[in-house]
Amino acid sequence: MAAKPAPKAGAAAPSLDEVRARIDAIDADLLRLLDERAGLARAVAAAKAAAGDAGKFGLRPGREAQIVRKLVAAPRTAASPSLVVRVWRELMAESLALQGPFRISVWGGKDPGRTAELARLRFGAAPPMRQVEKAEAAIADAKQVGGVAVLALSRDSAWWGRLLAEPKLKVFAALPCLNAWGPMDALAVAEVEVEPTGDDVTFWVTDAPGPAAAVETALGQDGVAAELLVESGGLKLFSLAGYYQADDPRLARAPGRLSGVIGAAPGPLDV
Repeated sequence: MAAKPAPKAGAAAPSLDEVRARIDAIDADLLRLLDERAGLARAVAAAKAAAGDAGKFGLRPGREAQIVRKLVAAPRTAASPSLVVRVWRELMAESLALQGPFRISVWGGKDPGRTAELARLRFGAAPPMRQVEKAEAAIADAKQVGGVAVLALSRDSAWWGRLLAEPKLKVFAALPCLNAWGPMDALAVAEVEVEPTGDDVTFWVTDAPGPAAAVETALGQDGVAAELLVESGGLKLFSLAGYYQADDPRLARAPGRLSGVIGAAPGPLDV
C-alpha cells in the first residue's frame, strides 16, 4: 500500500480516530509483508538443505552490515536509526536461525547484564543464548558450528589474545553497532569469513612493552590510525581505523614480538 501524501499546509489535522485507523491499516500491511518475508526465509533454508548446505552456518556479517547501513542511510521522516536497526536485526536473526544451527554464548565480565543486552540488540531474540562464567567457555562454544561468542572488553581477561592461536575464530562485530547505544563494550567472535564493508575497524593484538601511546605513535608514523581498547596480561588490544589484512607489512613493522590481526568489524552504523 502506497503511503498517503502529507497533508497540505493549512489542512485540518486528522482526528485521533483517523490516526488510529491508519495505524491499524499499516499494522495489517506490516504483518502481511512480515509473513511473506518469513516464507521466503523458509524457502532459502529449503534451497540450502537441497544443496547440502543445511548444516553450515549462514552468518555473513559483511553483507548484513551493508544491508543495514543502506537502510539507515535511506530517507525517512520519523523512524530513528535505532528502530530501523532493531527491526532488521530481528528479521535477519530469524532468517538465520531457520537456515541451520545458531546460538549465542555470552561472557559479560563485571557487567553481564549489559553484555547480554548488547548481544540481544545485535543478534535478536531468535537464537538461544546462555551466559557463561569464563571467557574460555564462550570461545569454546564459538568453535562449534553455528556458535557465536559475545565477550566483554575487560581488564579482567585478555581473552582476545587467545585468538592469535585460533586462526579460524574471528572478531566480526563490535557491540553496540550504534553510537547512540553507547561506547564499544564487547566483541562478537565466530568461525566466519570477515570481509571489508567500506567502513571498518580492525582489531590487532600486540605484546609490545611500554605505554600504549608509543605503539600508537609508531603505527601512526606508518599511516595506521590506532587506539588502545584494553590492556591485560601483558597484551594490548588496539582498534585500527580501516580494514587491514593479517599480512599487512605496516603491522609487521609495528612494535611487539607477538602480534596479529584477530578480526574486523563494521564501524558504527549511525555515522
